[in-house]
Amino acid sequence: MFIIPILFFVLLEVLLRVFNYGINNDQWIQITETKQMLNPDVAGRYFFDTEDLPQSNNDAFDIVKRENAFRVFVMGGSSAQGFPYSPNGTFSRYIRDRLDLIYPDKYIEVINLGITATNSYTIRDLTPGVLEQKPDLILIYAGHNEYYGAFGVGSTENIGKSRELVNFLIWLNKFKSVELLRNGINTLMTIFHSEPEKDIHRGGTLMARLVKEQWIPFNSESYNIGIEQLKGNFEDILQMTKDAGVPVVIGTLVSNLKDQKPFISVGIGINENADSVYLKAQLQLRLGNMHLADSLFRFAKDFDALRFRAPEKINEIIKRLALNFNCGFVDVDSVFNANSPYGIVGNNLIVDHLHPSFNGYLLMGKIYFEAIDRNRLLTDDKRLQITYNQQDSTVTHNFAFSRLDSVISDIRLAGLLNDWPFVDKPDFSLIKRLKLKDRIDSIAYKIAVENLNWEKGHRLAAEYYLSRKDYLNFAKESQVIVSQYPFKLNDYDYAASQLINVKEYNLAYNFLFRRYEETPDAFSTKWLGNINLNRRNIDEAIKYLSASIEYDKTDAQTFYNLAGAYIQKEEFKTAFESIEKCLSINPDFPNAQSLKVQLTKKLSQ
Repeated sequence: MFIIPILFFVLLEVLLRVFNYGINNDQWIQITETKQMLNPDVAGRYFFDTEDLPQSNNDAFDIVKRENAFRVFVMGGSSAQGFPYSPNGTFSRYIRDRLDLIYPDKYIEVINLGITATNSYTIRDLTPGVLEQKPDLILIYAGHNEYYGAFGVGSTENIGKSRELVNFLIWLNKFKSVELLRNGINTLMTIFHSEPEKDIHRGGTLMARLVKEQWIPFNSESYNIGIEQLKGNFEDILQMTKDAGVPVVIGTLVSNLKDQKPFISVGIGINENADSVYLKAQLQLRLGNMHLADSLFRFAKDFDALRFRAPEKINEIIKRLALNFNCGFVDVDSVFNANSPYGIVGNNLIVDHLHPSFNGYLLMGKIYFEAIDRNRLLTDDKRLQITYNQQDSTVTHNFAFSRLDSVISDIRLAGLLNDWPFVDKPDFSLIKRLKLKDRIDSIAYKIAVENLNWEKGHRLAAEYYLSRKDYLNFAKESQVIVSQYPFKLNDYDYAASQLINVKEYNLAYNFLFRRYEETPDAFSTKWLGNINLNRRNIDEAIKYLSASIEYDKTDAQTFYNLAGAYIQKEEFKTAFESIEKCLSINPDFPNAQSLKVQLTKKLSQ
């Protein structure tokens, strides 16, 4: 009697998997013969009643880890993901670019797994799968979403207050039979229950739609559940990584203290509430009492009953856990304040209530990188020896972020700030009335509002610039594409070819070099050789031209150019051999016969 129902569910599970019932709950999906990424549908594990599931940045990495690879996973919510600048305006991209710069012999993989509106439950669930991918390092920035993120105590996606029960249900939800049961229950509820009235004060952003319990007062039962939830889940996460021998760096959370007043002000005493504390903080700031002002701003944030910003208690827990588990630690909160006027962070580095500005994300990347360096999590004798300031300025100057990305983020941010809880009655027509100045603005609008594919949008922008002979911005857009999808080799070849055709060799060089680093071929090595020859970098020219010949022994021009390189080194015998090979392939190759005559005379002297 006990075994029969178990066998029934086992058989049902097998059949549902054979017929691919429901969504794909696998953590990873293969996207090419050699690459994989986080499954775009994996959020279905955490969102049962939410439309338009959030996704990660779709960062790809090798299925089989290379011997010289250094693999980093970044985990967290929308701030880890880089809102509103994702996928490329993120602190993880800064870290990847800086590691790439100073470790040229390493194959750097920084995979951003941040998902909007998720919290420590999601990180805990994904960690075993991450550890299976042999990471060298995990970076965590999370904690703002413990109340309203998926399964948070105040979320519409809440499934219980017991952390153990919620984690068990998350595990159970991976089974197809459970998904079938859940879908059946939802269907019955739809049939027998009328659709609930929509809150006219509630907007269209995921952030607005997930809030169920708006009032979570300081030190209330729900408040303490959120604190304990993060503490328990982080302990599980850090224990798993410790057992696996994988180093972790965790950071404190930063919020807009100075320029974000409390969303919901409730009483905390006879004559005090969150708003009155915030006003006192502003007064002390004007009086020049910075330390007291900072404390009062933090109290005002903690007394805000709408818990989008993590309370100070969570930062205390993060610091304690970093110490207890002996893991890497970055005090993001303190660094942001140190880089703010009056030592109190506001709109200078935060664009809303908690998401960093573009410069804020670069700063986050810098301090996480310094933690990697400080804890000697990647050491190598072949590290490029340049100063910290040079590293930072090089990465920042070459960052793959275009004007299109900037406009996309502006529109995303406008949509957020025009929605609840920033305004009580959202005017959704405001976004539709945005003034679009040119083609780039129109493409940005389609991406941010109409869900045009981000990659397709950048390709449209690149073609637009190319048609206008704006080769600098064409190169910038192409750089953005290859930075996000470094495994798509045709993009390097296309950008380089277009720039070579118009003799923009300096702009083409970067695409050729990155193509060479990813997967060298005859084309990239030939033109790297040609450009270096033109720059009189003779040894480099010989290196690349010789490599090109290994890929294609039928290119007469490569042999001709190689002969020219050897002549400049006065290695006339080798030059003569190269020009003979050129003529054997194409006896009529321009100037080859006369060069052979000159070399014959030189060798006979």
